[in-house]
Amino acid sequence: MTIFPKGTRRKAGLAPGTLIQMAEKKTERTAVRALDYSRDALDEREVQDPSEWRAFKESPAMTWIRVEGIHETEALRQLGDVFGIHSLVLEDILHTDQRPKVEDYDEYLYVVLKVLLYNGEDKRVTVEQLSIVLGRNFVITFEEKDRGLFNPIIKRIRESKGRFRNRGVDYLFYALVDVAVDHYFVVLERLGEDIEEIEEEVIESPTPEVMQRIFDARMNMLIVRRALFPLRDLTNLLVRDDFPQIGDEVEVYLRDVYDHAVQLIETVEVSRDMVQNMADLYLSVINNRMNEVMKVLTLIATIFIPLTFIASIYGMNFKYMPELEWPGAYHAVLAAMAGIGLFMLGYFKRRGWF
Repeated sequence: MTIFPKGTRRKAGLAPGTLIQMAEKKTERTAVRALDYSRDALDEREVQDPSEWRAFKESPAMTWIRVEGIHETEALRQLGDVFGIHSLVLEDILHTDQRPKVEDYDEYLYVVLKVLLYNGEDKRVTVEQLSIVLGRNFVITFEEKDRGLFNPIIKRIRESKGRFRNRGVDYLFYALVDVAVDHYFVVLERLGEDIEEIEEEVIESPTPEVMQRIFDARMNMLIVRRALFPLRDLTNLLVRDDFPQIGDEVEVYLRDVYDHAVQLIETVEVSRDMVQNMADLYLSVINNRMNEVMKVLTLIATIFIPLTFIASIYGMNFKYMPELEWPGAYHAVLAAMAGIGLFMLGYFKRRGWF
């Protein structure tokens, strides 16, 4: 997920609703899979022929169309024609830098969500767009790539013959949103573990590599915050507004999703403060260590100042220095220099300077 949108200049000056490929190609082809289910029946298959899509739209059962891969504009155009999806919606589906939002098109509801992905190898967070179209008897999801996020829901549909299948497509819509929101907790938990690990490294060994990890953690939290903050308004809108596609029973469940969104935002804010404090802690530890080094060097230099002064006097090579003729002068000067050094060490120790 980038801070500045990419690819928008490609559609500059084009008519609204013009479909051009702006999404990154993350799958070899666009796959369309259908789950047509009722209380006692289930029809699950991959639909390759666009002529078969209309049968699912007119089916009396509940239908979940899963579109995986959104880089083929022609496939999306044909799907939009069959299900009556507005060209502006299709344009937003192809443009994956959309802000999470809800749009009501009377016949259907269009919702944009962000899915967080955590890469454990480089400890980076990336974001993919999830678009959901909720109609009278169908739900269409558009994913950039199948990440297995909705596998639990598919399993519930396959194995359940009562509770899940007996509910409407609005309950399926809620389940999809709920899974996407709950996945934020998984990613934030992984980020929390990274933050704790970085905090230990800051205290024990604040190297430049640790500072880079702090920077990466700040970028991760910025990405999460940008994806998460509109989610609170989105879920609140789903709960407060009266959408004909969502029944009163499902609104109760959506309130729980709203509570999760608020909790996530609070967690992100706390985590951001922790990362910022770690950056300050890193600088403080570095400064303290530098001060310790400078203090030791200063003490060493201070001890050698009088010794250097004595040595410089007897290094001036004057002809008449009477003590140079004394037999024990050399050892006396060494003893005096050692005594001065030991005295200064004792004095510094009593003052607690080292």
